[in-house]
Amino acid sequence: MIHILDSATIDRIAAGEVIDRPKSVVKELCENAVDAGASAVSVEISGGGIDLIRVTDNGSGMTEEDLPRAFLRHATSKIRDAADLLTVRSLGFRGEALSSIAAVAKVQVTTKTQDAVLGSLYRIEGGKELGLESVGAPDGTTFVVRDLFYNTPVRRKFLRTPQTEANYVSDLMEQLAMSRPDVSFRYKVNGREKLFTTGNGNISELIYRVFGREIEAGTVPVEAEREWVRLSGYIGKPFVSRGSRAFENYYINGRYIRSADIGTAIEEAYAPYLMQHRFPFTALYFTIAPELLDVNVHPSKMELRLRDREEIASWVSGVISDALKNANKIPDLVLPAPQKVAERPEGYLEEPERKEAAAVPEETKLSPGKTEVPPEPFETHFSERFRKETPAETISQREVPSDSAEHIAEPAVFDTEQLPIVSLSDALPEGETEELYGKFRLIGQLFSTYWLCQYRDRFLMVDQHAAHEKVYYERIMRGFDDEEHAETQRIDPPMILTLTALERENLSGQSAVFARLGFVIEEFGGNEICVRGVPANLFSVPAAEQLKELLDEPPGPKGAELAVIRDRVATMSCKAAVKGRDRLSFAEAESLIREMLKLEDPYHCPHGRPTTVEMTRTEIEKAFKRIV
Repeated sequence: MIHILDSATIDRIAAGEVIDRPKSVVKELCENAVDAGASAVSVEISGGGIDLIRVTDNGSGMTEEDLPRAFLRHATSKIRDAADLLTVRSLGFRGEALSSIAAVAKVQVTTKTQDAVLGSLYRIEGGKELGLESVGAPDGTTFVVRDLFYNTPVRRKFLRTPQTEANYVSDLMEQLAMSRPDVSFRYKVNGREKLFTTGNGNISELIYRVFGREIEAGTVPVEAEREWVRLSGYIGKPFVSRGSRAFENYYINGRYIRSADIGTAIEEAYAPYLMQHRFPFTALYFTIAPELLDVNVHPSKMELRLRDREEIASWVSGVISDALKNANKIPDLVLPAPQKVAERPEGYLEEPERKEAAAVPEETKLSPGKTEVPPEPFETHFSERFRKETPAETISQREVPSDSAEHIAEPAVFDTEQLPIVSLSDALPEGETEELYGKFRLIGQLFSTYWLCQYRDRFLMVDQHAAHEKVYYERIMRGFDDEEHAETQRIDPPMILTLTALERENLSGQSAVFARLGFVIEEFGGNEICVRGVPANLFSVPAAEQLKELLDEPPGPKGAELAVIRDRVATMSCKAAVKGRDRLSFAEAESLIREMLKLEDPYHCPHGRPTTVEMTRTEIEKAFKRIV
């Protein structure tokens, strides 16, 4: 038997689609406030928003006649007919929010228009009107929502703790504030202010207030425009990354959204700079003609359809890539602040120095009647070594210690004045002068892995493995992009490999790719192939291993082949590069660093790990309290 549902049941069902937790109420009321032209919005919650939500704005307000009408289902001032859906400029437009909120909570509204003498007070609970009267009120609107889901206990039972619900609202308020730099937002939880933005339109200041100084300091501006879209905002340098996509923020026409196309475009631009499973920070603002968007896709309006989305995604990726290329991507090497020595209390008497020898610690005893001689103080040990060392001795003349966990390498001591000054003239971009870059001094090596360099007023540490991996990768990809630069190492005698059916299928679809990488492969009959040459830069990696790395998986979906190739070449480059504690002579290190500096992006290996960290002279002098 078919039943026609009563209006109360219909309202509660509709409310469940729009309002599922306090965060939903805050979102709808704040969006209505912004649509009403408010320049300042204040939000206060208690009990995680379950007990109380108060939203106040200085917008246009509502007349006494319109106020009850606003709580009817599908009542809205944003659109008039279906044709208006094609050019929606407001955040809300469906007319479901107030009806849904009133169906599951106790609501009180105070509102006044600018030209009215008195305002209006309206109360509604569970969808039932309780009263409408005239009152004195400031311009704008104040919503007070109490006892959310008081009449739907099942829905209320599925809410999280008040603290967790408050966290959801806090995340929302940050996104609302970021989405509208021109609106001032104030947010309080249980009477304590959690967020305040000025609404002055300064995005850099907004990032500072919402995400903190560290992230704001690690961003670079982005601005670009084409025929029907404008992009502006800030992106984080590669070292400002997180383990989730929560910091990938982008807004279209003032609306915070999630878009798989834009998200993919951002991550493709950052791919050469970030390690796997790391995601960048972005605060990007798109201005797009409304007729090119469809925002009526999802009940929460978090998704939209974008015309020519592939074209716009490709453009976004290019804009971000260009901005990253011009940014200083070397992360700062930050030393922990020195701990202060606790002040001695007044009247403290220092114990007189003891003349007798200190007792031998228990752990130095070897056996009854025998003790190990305690080691010399560090200062004495270092001074003796310094006198015994040959000043001109460099790390290239030393024996490299084994990689045994039981062996601790002795520190190398260098007279830096005896070390060669390396000119960067060969590593400079075309048209640049050496005066701009200054001199470059290779000082020594730390832990048989990190090369220490003085570069103008900066101290650099270069990871030899990451640097070598990056150089290998760029050499191979340069040959891939331009076959004239592809370098092949011939194998004599050639290597015969047997392929599986899947490997053969993958090879047949990528024969041109392998040739561009530097492989020389011929058919040998049956399931076997003859490998006569491999990429010269990867000669240290067995040919079979190189090919298996490339043939394990198909080339990827159409349009993503290059990304798959880059990923596999990066893995092979990692295997071929020198490792930490591998021996490099001074001349080899100099040559490696010089070649790395010629690269377009010398700061990250292909997997996104830094090749270089730095400290400025000012930072070092601050650490040593030479300056404050």
